[in-house]
Amino acid sequence: MSLPPQAGLPQAFFLEAADGGQRFCLYHAPRGDRPLGRVLYLHPFAEELNCTRRVVAAQARALAKAGYAVLQIDLLGCGDSSGDFADATWDAWLADALAAHRWLAARAGGPIWLWGLRAGALLATQLASRLLPSPAEGVREGAGEGGGEPVHLLLWQPVASGQQLLQQFLRLHSASQWLGASPGDAPAPAQALAQGQTVHIAGYALSPTLAQGLGLARLTPPAPPAVTSRLVWLELSSAQPPTLGASADRAVAAWRAAGWQVQAQAVAGPAFWQTVDGGDAPALIDATLAALTPAAAPMP
Repeated sequence: MSLPPQAGLPQAFFLEAADGGQRFCLYHAPRGDRPLGRVLYLHPFAEELNCTRRVVAAQARALAKAGYAVLQIDLLGCGDSSGDFADATWDAWLADALAAHRWLAARAGGPIWLWGLRAGALLATQLASRLLPSPAEGVREGAGEGGGEPVHLLLWQPVASGQQLLQQFLRLHSASQWLGASPGDAPAPAQALAQGQTVHIAGYALSPTLAQGLGLARLTPPAPPAVTSRLVWLELSSAQPPTLGASADRAVAAWRAAGWQVQAQAVAGPAFWQTVDGGDAPALIDATLAALTPAAAPMP
């Protein structure tokens, strides 16, 4: 189901999901007759989705203006999509991402970029593994679920480990206990999850199934790609000049060793995913455009 498009605004519609539900999507049509590429955006976890909407919207508009077709999707139980957060599983989110890729592939042409922010980077990496042809398949037509095409990754402030992110999220429960918002005699969230119970943290009902899937996710390079694929890794830094951290340097080295063409950069800007009014990130938007379209002429 599509909502009526309005001039200058992205097209809002609901994508039919494999489970019979509907996923809210925003499609930013590219400016120009021939798209420079397709960009599928995968959002971060829990409240970080709401905190990052403004910066992501600005980036999506900028990419569309530069000639890219951009699709944003709210995953199961998130944003305006059907279902509750308690219904979500990591596998269901991966299925949503795959469905969104199929929709975008049918709508526009050009190289495909998977753009993941924070935990969305974990999902983007796993989707790339599904889409890329394996070395055994080579580059024959139809190889991999991506049809043998290269798949490129644009990762913003990527989370290296789903387990690390999960632990950070669970610590919010302790903070709420200190503030008196949660009963002090309640079992620890990790213990409750291990017993198969859903836990309620910061307004989100986290199921054991989603916690397990998130906890197992790692930012591991897909098997050496049979086709040339690019990774653009961008982080925000408060240092002057902005610099990547040691952990990012190690991760980037692993991707290069796996055969990916890597461009990694830190830019100045706030940690906008941490607060609802986290500020703007113009340097991040400019760096993204420069990385994806280094030789592109400005659009009129």
